Amino acid sequence: MKPKSYRRKASHRTLRKPVPEFNVPDPVATEVVENVRAELPQLLAVAVVDVESGACLAAHSNSPAIDPSTAAAYNAEVVRQKQKAMAALALVDEHIEDILVTLSSQLHLLQLTATGDRLIYLVVKAQDTSLALAREVLRGQVSQLELVAG
Repeated sequence: MKPKSYRRKASHRTLRKPVPEFNVPDPVATEVVENVRAELPQLLAVAVVDVESGACLAAHSNSPAIDPSTAAAYNAEVVRQKQKAMAALALVDEHIEDILVTLSSQLHLLQLTATGDRLIYLVVKAQDTSLALAREVLRGQVSQLELVAG
């Protein structure tokens, strides 16, 4: 038997569920993306994301510089970390409605369902889009995601 220091230690890390492959687009998510595109034709990108896995359920981009599928996993991680922070602060009667990231020329808006299991990710040019309008459009579309989940 090898000395104790040479024994392999068991890993105590919890593994995240693998990101499922979506060969068939989610029809509700696809409809939500199309509705957002119709209401905000000047958008740069939009995606519907599963928060737990980080998987992009449907997406569209008007900008070659923005890949909403790649951003989906990172944005889902932002939401998961904020949910952990809220749990650590014992904010039990609160839930995340949206998260806004303001860049020098862009607004990135994450609008979550009431259950926090899905989000709509939107990127718009800051000078071309009213934040209030973008929020209102996403609120209406999030309700479509909630109807299917509920």
